[in-house]
Amino acid sequence: MNILMEKLAHWFSDLFDIFHRPFLRLIPLQTFRYLVAGGANTFLGLLVYFLTYRLLFRESIFDLGFYAFKAHSASLFCSFLVTFPVGFFFARYVVFENSLLRGRVQLFRYLLVCLFNLALNYILLKTFVEVLNWQAIFSQLITVILVVAFSYIAQRNFSFRSQKNQTNC
Repeated sequence: MNILMEKLAHWFSDLFDIFHRPFLRLIPLQTFRYLVAGGANTFLGLLVYFLTYRLLFRESIFDLGFYAFKAHSASLFCSFLVTFPVGFFFARYVVFENSLLRGRVQLFRYLLVCLFNLALNYILLKTFVEVLNWQAIFSQLITVILVVAFSYIAQRNFSFRSQKNQTNC
């Protein structure tokens, strides 16, 4: 399984690097890879959110029996279930491939940061939709933008810390 992951990661890295060439002087390669991989994963998350919100939950309440989720909250969790493994793959094998931490440590730390991001996303989404009465999809888009900057810093300096950025902390 690792061989397949490494080949796929190498393919993505090469692809991202081709598109990085015009931006060599403007943005470091790692940051560019994070933006592209994170952008793709964010787009995937928004797509899953939109599809589950409109089609699966049909903008109504999703009742599990012990807890009832509003459609925007249930869609957020569905989106997380898809984007978590995809995001970890990109982060570990494409963006932060120089990290010296063991895989299980990276996964645990990545999970902690993602859970924090999910909680922040959930709180902001509930605030925007239920308090400010904004549209759910617009609210999710704004929320994603606010969470991304924190995520990059946390992933670079905590989840996938390398010897190089250990000294910069």
